[in-house]
Amino acid sequence: MSSPDPQVRAARNKSTSPPPRGPVVAVTGAASGVGALLTARLAASEEVKQVVAIDERRGECAEAEWHILDVRDPAIADRLRGADVVVHLALDLDLETDAAARTAYNVRGTQTVLTAAAAAGVHRVVLCTSTMVYGALPDNELPLAEDAELRATAEATGVGDLLEIERLARRAPRAHPGLNVTVVRPAVLVGGTDTALTRYFESPRLLVVAGSRPAWQFCHVDDLCSALEYAVLEKVDGELAVGCDGWLEQEEVEELSGIRRMELPSAVALGAAARLHRIGLTPSPAGDLAYTMYPWVISGSRLHDAGWRPAYTNEEVLAQLLEEVSGRHTVAGRRLGRKDATAAGAAGATVALLGAAAVVRRARKARRRI
Repeated sequence: MSSPDPQVRAARNKSTSPPPRGPVVAVTGAASGVGALLTARLAASEEVKQVVAIDERRGECAEAEWHILDVRDPAIADRLRGADVVVHLALDLDLETDAAARTAYNVRGTQTVLTAAAAAGVHRVVLCTSTMVYGALPDNELPLAEDAELRATAEATGVGDLLEIERLARRAPRAHPGLNVTVVRPAVLVGGTDTALTRYFESPRLLVVAGSRPAWQFCHVDDLCSALEYAVLEKVDGELAVGCDGWLEQEEVEELSGIRRMELPSAVALGAAARLHRIGLTPSPAGDLAYTMYPWVISGSRLHDAGWRPAYTNEEVLAQLLEEVSGRHTVAGRRLGRKDATAAGAAGATVALLGAAAVVRRARKARRRI
């Protein structure tokens, strides 16, 4: 009997051979936000063998293997056994969360995941922080290199937590030999997010501090997920910035958004923001203002060198952000009802005016008590 044609034999071998073995990937914070999007993306990927989803509640991805627990629970090590890669996305950056509780959750959670991953034999952990860790400073280059010094301070919402996570990421390979850590730093994240920077575009006027030179770089959540997938599949590693190519000047943002500016002297804006936060009227500390004053744009060259490209432009992401926040009314980071927003708009909707009003109210109350 003659042997089969070589092409037929090759086709048979291909049909009977097992599919390529990809990594088993565990995702924390998998039930919502970026975690839910990434879990669904990885579960649909032919390059991923299995997705282990970890959260305090079950999410919607039926293809994932779910484990319900708090990431601070040391028992998470048992759930990570057999995983090749862990993507840690269980972070609380909610503006309304108590700052001390937020830090306790974020830092302890990251510590526990890194230790548990090492104990379970995981060889790579992917962490997600933000390009905010570079700091918004008047002497920043445009754009910054990814290996630029992290010069942020802990004065803005959640940035102290992110800096501590960055420190843990640098320490982990020394504390746990054989464990590789990749850190992904997105620019201003847009797509179902609520941050001090997305709330900036909910104001009836865009606050501009006199003498500042803001530059805006955005990151769509889909682009963040694709960058995280690159890290999971080990197409790139190290410390990575992800965002749209280039940036928008403040004048371009105002033209594209159709929102007019309200310009204030630095001392007035920062002083009023500090007072408002100190007396509990706004969730955003004065440190958040720096990110609307000075540039913190990153080149993202490492992902580009690996072949990754963003699917969105800054203009497209800004348009989506404006659509998402349409109908919301925020002044100085505080959400207002429609009636309050109308009054604030008529008054100029500035941090300074609200700050002055707050001081006047406190003074009046003090006089009544005398």
